[in-house]
Amino acid sequence: MSLLRTQINPHFFFNTLNNLYALTVKNSKQAPEVILKLSDMMRYTIYEGEKETVKLGDEITYLKNYIELHKIRYKKSVEITFNHTINTKLTVTPLLFIILLENAFKHGIETLTENAYIHINLYEVNNYICFIVENNFDSKEINESTGIGLKNLKRRLSLLYKDQHDLSIHKTENTYKTILKVKKHA
Repeated sequence: MSLLRTQINPHFFFNTLNNLYALTVKNSKQAPEVILKLSDMMRYTIYEGEKETVKLGDEITYLKNYIELHKIRYKKSVEITFNHTINTKLTVTPLLFIILLENAFKHGIETLTENAYIHINLYEVNNYICFIVENNFDSKEINESTGIGLKNLKRRLSLLYKDQHDLSIHKTENTYKTILKVKKHA
């Protein structure tokens, strides 16, 4: 279980450190903010990632930091929305949603030169926490390789949420949508 929990992409941290280096060379006012967000994310991954559950509010902050650090990377216009209308005191397994968000950036935004978007929604319905990520991608840049992230997420869900989850993937010619539902516990 510990191995499955630690599937945060080290490539993301490497890229962020490179971006941070560039910001410090330019004496950018963004550098301290990037350092703080990266530090918060690393702390969360190391300490909170080992817990059985975390408050949803903490998981939301982690996802927001991830999004903000990615926004700094892109020189192109990217539409990213993250709507969360949910009780932030609910608990969830830590680092449960990050793989789906990582995939949206890696296989979506990074393949497009214009009109890229990621729409994220987090809400509760019928005693379930629902996390939906939808993004577009360049169909000419399709990478059919199946990464380890999604496989590990499915394995974690089967171990932690047994029959109390649903993960569905909907793909069209140029959009990708994942819907994850997990049974909520207070």
